[in-house]
Amino acid sequence: MYKILLAIVLITTSLLASEVKKSILWQKDFKSGIKEAKKENKPVLFVYSRHTCKYCVVLEKNAFSDKRVIDALNKDFISIVSYTDENDYTPRELLSSATPTLWFLKPDGHPMFQPLMGAVDKKSFLEALHIVKKEFDKVNEKREKK
Repeated sequence: MYKILLAIVLITTSLLASEVKKSILWQKDFKSGIKEAKKENKPVLFVYSRHTCKYCVVLEKNAFSDKRVIDALNKDFISIVSYTDENDYTPRELLSSATPTLWFLKPDGHPMFQPLMGAVDKKSFLEALHIVKKEFDKVNEKREKK
């Protein structure tokens, strides 16, 4: 009887575990995120957001919940989010009057490009991730050849 019960518990647990939705591995704050980016030599996605912002919510529900986006960010980027309504730290040069604002940063925290603004759809966001990763790798390759 115990073996049957144990088997049922193990099967149920493994089925539930496979149903767990993946999510973006957000850093706890800007400074620790930059420290991790330097350590791992990865580009940074920095999102300037607000919980009550309609377009921030749309961005989170669409692009940030897409499995391909989540996988790409967790593998190749360090992700940081700063919420204006939580008074999270944001460097002055990354402040924006609009939310959401998405910055792609070098590991030292300096911008690689101008920011993306608004609720970017998942297809466009995936393309942006690809472009940023390709550019980051190209710069790193040149640096390593020197």
